[in-house]
Amino acid sequence: MTSGISAAERIARLRLARSDTIGPVTFRELLQHYPSGAAALDALPSLAQRGGRKSALRIATRAEAEREIAATEAIGAQLIVFGEENFPTRLAALDPPPPAISVMGSMHLLEQKSIAIVGSRNASAAGAKIAATLARDLGARGFAIVSGLARGIDSAAHRASVETGTVAVLADGLDVVYPEENRELQRIVGERGALVSEMPPGTRPQARHFPRRNRLISGLSLAVVVVEAALRSGSLITARFALEQGRDVFAVPGSPLDPRAQGSNSLIKQGAALVENAGDVIDALDQPLRRLLTEPEPTLFGPATGPAVEPDAAMRKRVMSALSPTPTNVDEIVRQTGLPVPVIRMVLLELDLAGRLHRDPGDRVSLLPAED
Repeated sequence: MTSGISAAERIARLRLARSDTIGPVTFRELLQHYPSGAAALDALPSLAQRGGRKSALRIATRAEAEREIAATEAIGAQLIVFGEENFPTRLAALDPPPPAISVMGSMHLLEQKSIAIVGSRNASAAGAKIAATLARDLGARGFAIVSGLARGIDSAAHRASVETGTVAVLADGLDVVYPEENRELQRIVGERGALVSEMPPGTRPQARHFPRRNRLISGLSLAVVVVEAALRSGSLITARFALEQGRDVFAVPGSPLDPRAQGSNSLIKQGAALVENAGDVIDALDQPLRRLLTEPEPTLFGPATGPAVEPDAAMRKRVMSALSPTPTNVDEIVRQTGLPVPVIRMVLLELDLAGRLHRDPGDRVSLLPAED
């Protein structure tokens, strides 16, 4: 394993990632405010207290981090923390990047040019055939296929691209099988492709984990193709993440009489490119003004170059007055308060660690009730 950070910093960053209330955004904010993961860990109790937290913040221990690394290696996978040199380039460039991922299988597939193919779990025979044809033809043109190992469209895309390169992103631990019917497919992808997850080994699938999985599916890819999706589906969440990440979104049209096509047809109405075959995807990506095949610079934030900003009571009061239960864009809070961005982000970080802040897509935040 190559590393751009020390072994001690690797442990510290993993502990940060596994501590209470810390998701990708909070992890990024901490590493932007403090010179190291170790310094951020030391600051957590006081930050949470300043934000109004009354109960103790649970901070992952060094022993817990070491056990997770050992458990990951025991199943034949490797755990990679943000900042290590072998952290996938496209994921490092996300804003924010995932704090840590586990990978089983062929690491090089995470750097290969990739297309995500996602869609309905309850796929029609025609939809599954289209997904498989797209995956096979795109694979023959040198693209790895990324999907979520769900039944239906995902499974069809993975099976058709095992020979050319397929990456499955899971919402649970790499040693957990879900759905059970895909046990053999998951084994094959782990041996001949790659399995990726943000979750530690042993983690069972939970509804709140699937949006994070969907964000990685689009993040690993240059574009997302939606084949059959209902109006309220995880595939549309993946498409939304793709747009936020600067990826292109393509959709295969379907019958207006089929509920499984309402989401994909809606994407086309909203501007997604209509595709019928792999050539349509490749032609769109090859247009001269496209920039998707040129990777952005990774967001290698930190270490901080100066001391963390310490807001005073008046500053905290001004930020609190701009917050409400209604999601508000951080830029709007900057305009309303007139405070420097680092000051505002530090107050938001304190509230986040206190469990009083909810972060919404689009850099929007809302205030939660204080602890009883």
